[in-house]
Amino acid sequence: MNTLSRRVFFVPILHSSNCSLATSVISRRPFHLLRYHALPQTSRRLTLRQSLLKSTSRRSSTLPDASPAPPTTWVDRMPKSMQPYLYLTRIDKPIGTLLLFYPCAWSITMASYALEAPITTPLTYISLFGLGALIMRGAGCTINDMWDRNLDKGVERTKTRPLAAGAISPTQAFAFLGLQLTAGLGVLTQLNWYSILLGASSLSVVTIYPFMKRVTYWPQAVLGLAFNWGALLGWSAVTGVVNWSVCLPLYAGGIAWTLVYDSVYAHQDKRDDVNMGIRSTALLFGEQTRPILSALSASSISLITYAGYLNGHGMLFYGGVGLAAAQLARVLWSTDFESRPSCWKGFVGCGWSGFWVWMGSLTDYLTLIASVS
Repeated sequence: MNTLSRRVFFVPILHSSNCSLATSVISRRPFHLLRYHALPQTSRRLTLRQSLLKSTSRRSSTLPDASPAPPTTWVDRMPKSMQPYLYLTRIDKPIGTLLLFYPCAWSITMASYALEAPITTPLTYISLFGLGALIMRGAGCTINDMWDRNLDKGVERTKTRPLAAGAISPTQAFAFLGLQLTAGLGVLTQLNWYSILLGASSLSVVTIYPFMKRVTYWPQAVLGLAFNWGALLGWSAVTGVVNWSVCLPLYAGGIAWTLVYDSVYAHQDKRDDVNMGIRSTALLFGEQTRPILSALSASSISLITYAGYLNGHGMLFYGGVGLAAAQLARVLWSTDFESRPSCWKGFVGCGWSGFWVWMGSLTDYLTLIASVS
C-alpha cells in the first residue's frame, strides 16, 4: 500500500477541520501505529500490552543466562581444575568401586572365618582393600579411557568423558595414572610379599581389558578376571597363601557374576557399539540375553555356594547367598534391555547381590566369633 492510499484510508476518522494537519502527521507515522490509533481504547490497551510482552521476550532471549547451571553431582562443587580428573576416575559413581571391592570382602571374611581370626583382622584388611578398590578402580578407568578416547567420541553415553571431550590431554591422563598407580602400590605394600606379587600380577589383565572389546565378543570375561582378583588376594592377605580349593570356585563364581552385570551394562551402548565396531556380550547374546544371563547367574550362585561349603560355613552364609540369588532373579526379570535407564538400574541392582553374599559371610563369621569368645 503506497503513501497516498494510506492517507485516503485514515482521513475519514479525522475531524474535517484538521484534515490538512492530520494528513501531514499521518504521512510521517508507520502503518502499524496508524492502525493502533484507529482502534477503540480497550483494544489499544490490549495491543500495547501484547507488543510490550513480545518486545520483552525478544530482549530476554538475546541476553546470556547470568545464573550458572546447578551442579549435577558433588564433583561439580569441587575446584574446576580438579573436576576432569575426578570425573575420569568415575568417583561420582561408586558402584564400580563396590563391584571391585565385594570379591575382596567375600574372601577376607571367609578366610577370617576359616582361621577364627579376631575381629581386628577383617576390619584391618577390609579397610585396606576398600581404599585399594577406590584407587585401582579409578586407575582402571583412566587406562580404559586412554585406550578408548577416540571410540568414546562416537558413543552417546561416553562422549562427555574428560579425555573424549578434550577436557584433559592424554599426557595429563598418563601423568595422573602414574599418581594413581603409586597410591595403589602404597596400599599393596601393606600386605605380605606373597600378596604383593599376586596383586601386581593382576595389572597385566587390567591393562589389556580395554583392547579386548576390539577383538572379541567376550571382553566382559576379561573384566571378570580383573575385577574378581580380590577373591584370591583377600585370602592370601589374611592367611599368607591362597587356599585354592576354596578360592578357585569363589573366583569363578565372581567371574560369572561379572558376566551378568557387565552384559546388562553393555546393553546401554549396543546401538552405538555396532556403529563404532565395539564388541560385547550384549551384541553376542542378542535376543537370548535373558536366558543366558539367567544360566550365568545360576552358575555364579552355585559356585559361591560351593566355596562356602568347602570352607565349612553355616546357614547364615547360605541365607546371604539366597538373597543374592533372589536379587539377580529380580533384576533379570524386570530389566528392559532396550532401555538405557532400565539397564543402568539393572546394573546397579546386580551390585546388591554381591553385597548380600558379603553380608551372609560376615554374619556367619560374627556368629562364630561370638560363640568362641
